[in-house]
Amino acid sequence: MTNPPSRAEKLSSSAGSVAFDADVLVLGGGPAGTWAAISAAEQGARVVLADKGFCGTSGATAAAGTGVWYVDPIPERREAAMASREKLGGHLQDRRWMARVLDRTYAQSNQLADWGYPYPTDDSGKPQRNSLQGPEYMRLMRKRTKQAGVTILDHSPALELLVDGNGAVAGAAGLRRQKGDRWTVNARAVVIATGGCAFLSKTLGSNVLTGDGYLLAAEAGAEFTSMEFSNAYAISPAFGSVTKTLFYSWASFTDEEGSIIPGASSKGGRSVIARSLRKGAVYARLDQADAETQHQMRVSQPNFFLPFDRTGIDPFTQRFPVTLRLEGTVRGTGGLRIVDDSCATTVPGLYAAGDAATRELICGGFTGGGSHNAAWAMSSGYWAGQGAAEFAHQLGATVGRQAFRRGTIGLRSGHGRALQPAGLAQNVQDEVFPYELNYFREAGRLGDSLRRLDALWSAASDAAASDEQDLLRTREAAAMLATARWMYRSALARKESRGMHRRDDYPAPDDSYLHLVTTGGLDDVWTSTRPVAPAHYSEAAE
Repeated sequence: MTNPPSRAEKLSSSAGSVAFDADVLVLGGGPAGTWAAISAAEQGARVVLADKGFCGTSGATAAAGTGVWYVDPIPERREAAMASREKLGGHLQDRRWMARVLDRTYAQSNQLADWGYPYPTDDSGKPQRNSLQGPEYMRLMRKRTKQAGVTILDHSPALELLVDGNGAVAGAAGLRRQKGDRWTVNARAVVIATGGCAFLSKTLGSNVLTGDGYLLAAEAGAEFTSMEFSNAYAISPAFGSVTKTLFYSWASFTDEEGSIIPGASSKGGRSVIARSLRKGAVYARLDQADAETQHQMRVSQPNFFLPFDRTGIDPFTQRFPVTLRLEGTVRGTGGLRIVDDSCATTVPGLYAAGDAATRELICGGFTGGGSHNAAWAMSSGYWAGQGAAEFAHQLGATVGRQAFRRGTIGLRSGHGRALQPAGLAQNVQDEVFPYELNYFREAGRLGDSLRRLDALWSAASDAAASDEQDLLRTREAAAMLATARWMYRSALARKESRGMHRRDDYPAPDDSYLHLVTTGGLDDVWTSTRPVAPAHYSEAAE
């Protein structure tokens, strides 16, 4: 690592606001955001990182362990790792990007070891670098981010982007929740690493993941892609929020009377669980795990067992009710469209990383928790930070550069009353939570839902500016609403079932839809198509 650069220059501070001047502003303090901040700082950039929560403890990764798509650089193993995902993802991946991510993840994981991350070893003494414990991982990443000279703004959600007269991103503005005032960062480039959108579905660590970065980017004109692959539902105890589904591979699923539900399983049978839940309660018991497996489960994912321990349930011997919680784009593959190897978006000076960016490049139309997601956060964060630093360097001096605020709903006055954010959020949840709307999609149901969502957007766009105490929640609800509209417009455009996207009216894949769906817009949401990487045409035909 190079010597830490000087911290971003603090331009002003008053009772009402604080302002900074930086080369790169990173929004989000999870894995992708911290890797981006460190990477940009290593390029000599002055970096500010603004996190909605406390960098190092908020977000989906910090709350739990995660697998990592870490594969030794042995050609046969790399080939097998890539090939195993292509059919699952509907042959929409890009082999070149998959190879890039495997290479970069291998390097970044080894970097973590050099920094002191305590990887376990196997019986032969070989380090096992295919998983990470979230609390230790993110504690280390915060430490390294600070050591790199990055200025961290905790509990400081961004509200809107700033753009210059040419449409290039020029920074962002937001709230300092603990100070009760505002912040502004004038920056030459911005990295969106704010995570995906889980629609406040009470999944562990996802309370801050409401699609905020999507809304900010869309207001600046950014495009999205693969948003139809956003209907990821994860198994959870009905009385808990932990959605780590690997352990349900050892589960038996039964109905209210205790009868086995045919076809119900964690892998390949989750849709059976969803259909059963529409009829009544579903129960699970991890009765297929032997004693050694049970021990390894508790060691690897101790937080999985917290809700059971608190309620006095032994999940290995006793039945417990389960549900499916929507995780949206957190475990989906949709997000901001990436246009080059630096993880640039369609807006000059704006970069995206982690769950905020599309994972279609390595996952196509299907992913899950951890593994590829963790690898993508490491890799895209590294590239986005480098790309943003290089953009800032090429832009050079910005003295006299005018910046314009791009925020819309909640931030500008309309003719109607101010929004009630809790009510708006509930209205959006009513459209995205039901299995018959989002999990098992159909043109008539999707169309009806979109009409309701569009009406909500129209009313929200005409609302008055929000009071200060409601501003953040209003922006969150608006981001959820925008995300739902991009999801469903894209879902209507893909008249087939592919990856995690399921259509009751088009239950099979259709080769004529072997393309990617781009979407964007706020008042008027649009879709278009793009071809996949050329190599996939021959692969799909095999």
